[in-house]
Amino acid sequence: MFSAFTNSLKIPELRSRIFYTLALLFVARVGANIPLPGIDPKPLQDFFTAQTANGAAGSAMGLYNMFTGGALIKGAICALGIMPYISASIIFQLMTAVVPTLSRLQQEGDVGRQKLTQYTRYATVAICVVQGALLILALENPARLFPGYSIEQYGAIITVPKVWFLTTSVVFMTAGTLLLMWLGEQITQRGIGNGVSLLITVGILADFPGAMAATYHLFFAPIGVARLGPPIAIAMIVLFLVVTMGIIMVVQGQRKIPVQYAKRVVGNKVMGGQSSFLPLKVNYSGVMPVIFASAILLFPQQILSSLGAAMKWNWLVEFSSGLLRGHWTYYTGYTVLILFFSYFWVSVMFKPIQIADDLKKYGGYIPGVRPGEPTASFLDFIMTRLTLAGAIFLTVIAVIPDVLLFNLSVPQRVAAFFGGTGMLINIGVILDTMRQIETFLLQRHYDGFLKKGRVRSRSAASVGSVGDAADLKAVARLWAVLGFLFLLGMAAWTIKYVQAH
Repeated sequence: MFSAFTNSLKIPELRSRIFYTLALLFVARVGANIPLPGIDPKPLQDFFTAQTANGAAGSAMGLYNMFTGGALIKGAICALGIMPYISASIIFQLMTAVVPTLSRLQQEGDVGRQKLTQYTRYATVAICVVQGALLILALENPARLFPGYSIEQYGAIITVPKVWFLTTSVVFMTAGTLLLMWLGEQITQRGIGNGVSLLITVGILADFPGAMAATYHLFFAPIGVARLGPPIAIAMIVLFLVVTMGIIMVVQGQRKIPVQYAKRVVGNKVMGGQSSFLPLKVNYSGVMPVIFASAILLFPQQILSSLGAAMKWNWLVEFSSGLLRGHWTYYTGYTVLILFFSYFWVSVMFKPIQIADDLKKYGGYIPGVRPGEPTASFLDFIMTRLTLAGAIFLTVIAVIPDVLLFNLSVPQRVAAFFGGTGMLINIGVILDTMRQIETFLLQRHYDGFLKKGRVRSRSAASVGSVGDAADLKAVARLWAVLGFLFLLGMAAWTIKYVQAH
């Protein structure tokens, strides 16, 4: 493995892509730490720090803050993160399944996909304007957005006139999201890996140093403070390794359906006759069911709690408290919603009839299954069973952080790296990036990361479909500018630290 990293830097094109990707990720992290003019992020940061211990980081805003890499609680220009672009992409993905016009565009090749991309960008701007305005209006009375926030206790977040701040902040945050969207597209075209996914992953991993420090304090707390013993430490290490291996196995797991192509005579040539397979992923829906289930479960609790408090119905308030994390009713609904959205996503995105028609069109068939409708029914039956296994796996992985949080009093920022949405995203994106690097190495006759069971899901054609790598000199100039900014930031942080102490 270590030799593979060394070999990655020996290939000029791959070296340029890696350093170009790292440079753009650095730019994204800078944008996540520049606060908006007229906002004081310290009260919000103090509130989140106080609420993290009791699981508040698992709320909707905590989940959104994780996807933005902490930019939300810092009041940064990239406070909306890349999520508006992802939301617009998901909307158009779902709409292509029900709107015939968009479905035809998707089938028109590069021209149709470019139009869909253009529509997605327009939708991203609209979502940014709406979300940005709602976020700024909510910050005027933070208790609406962050339950439990008290201006008397933590202080006001907005320090300038509201109208001017609303206008400028919406413009800045929209520009921040569009910058992240552009960075993601540039990484995908000229860098390595999927740009949008890498931006989310780096944002999640930004909290890793803080999680390591919190883990250290768990086991080496000062005298007189409760600490965890060595058996718990060993159990946590084993659990981390088991969860990581389990996620890797399920993310890469697939059911290979054998496909045989019949021989055809075209002129003087005999075409076909080869064998192949159709890969069906165990976790076809990815992490989307967990995100949807977590977000939807928050609304009934908030609505019932507000209604019970307004009508002074204590029984309704008690019932709504049972929908919070840590109660069996929450996890029952959580499991049902994950199952529902897993099958919903597969039903929308996986089209067995179209696959069966394509196989029949190109002379392919599944041995033992008749072409056409029987093939579609067979694929639907297989996918139904795989989806059930994937949904059960997602539920187990999503619940593990809560077990550590409520049973062992492990801090939320530490428990998040033992499963949940963030862990699923991190491992999936890292594996996908390694596949691309592996393909580049194998094409140049270098040993890759894996000696056995090489990952071949990404073909040479797919790697070649991305844009040309940036020039090494241009990447060097980019890193020179970023290095200057880094040194300037370190100097400012040092001066601030010295003045505070």
